[in-house]
Amino acid sequence: MCLTEADEVPSANAYTEFLGELTRAGLLIPSGVRGLYGRGGEFERVVDHFERYIGREARAAAGGPPAEVMRFPPLMTRADYSKLNHIHNFPDLMGSVHAFMGKDAEHRELTRKFSKGEDWSRDLSASDVMLVPAACYPLYPTATGTLPTHGRVVDLKTFVFRHEPSDDPARMQIFRQRELVRLGTADEALAHRDAWLARGKRMLEACLLPVEAVVANDPFFGRGGRLAKATQREQVLKYELVVPICSTENPTAVSSSNLHLDYFGHAFGIHTPDGHDAHTACIGFGLERITLALFRHHGLAIADWPAEVRALLRLDRSDED
Repeated sequence: MCLTEADEVPSANAYTEFLGELTRAGLLIPSGVRGLYGRGGEFERVVDHFERYIGREARAAAGGPPAEVMRFPPLMTRADYSKLNHIHNFPDLMGSVHAFMGKDAEHRELTRKFSKGEDWSRDLSASDVMLVPAACYPLYPTATGTLPTHGRVVDLKTFVFRHEPSDDPARMQIFRQRELVRLGTADEALAHRDAWLARGKRMLEACLLPVEAVVANDPFFGRGGRLAKATQREQVLKYELVVPICSTENPTAVSSSNLHLDYFGHAFGIHTPDGHDAHTACIGFGLERITLALFRHHGLAIADWPAEVRALLRLDRSDED
């Protein structure tokens, strides 16, 4: 079902209604936990083809060095995570990997609790890894040192985790981000952020999605977070590309373009050739959210989508580069 002007404010069950349509169509597969879904073949087909669209645009982008392709698992070391302020800014969203590290006696106690339906999770211990909260985070520890003369552009993708269970099918606990990250001078980072904000908007408009670019902020936690939100907006560090999915009044962010200043450069010892802390910027595409927006606006059957959208995403081709 496509979004209509009548959907100005989502009803209490607007999210569950759309989720029901998606699951009946086999596009999403519910797990019984809010925000955790399997993906059907047609859903993955759109994800794959939109990713190839991003790749074509990245290769065509002017300015800066060619993008290096890197793929990291959805885990990062606890040691690298500890160099960030994420635990201060987003404690409600983080995910830590815990594992059993005991011996026979502890195992007997663990299985006793498990068998009796007691809380056995407290018998687990923190491992050396954390769940990745943003696709670019695993990159920065690998970039320590001096950048090349013209900096770097890196093409990333991974599953990321954010603990925010919701009935909104677009607010998943684990989802994929495709990012184009710039490491370089302040001017290089700003130019990358602004160029990809414009390019990303054009890309989504070409998919016939009603997209807008808006100044935004990250969901910083608690009382201190209010100041961080205001500062981020005042400095215009973050833009989001938003598209209505379940509400035209409260559209969903499907992409964000972010200027990090020298935060990651300082945290991980990344320097420009003149010895200054590197500045970084990125655009992130939320692959599941973009796919949901396409199904919402063009219908649940790809064959019924506008011909120009199918052609742009090359959905009628069997072979892709």
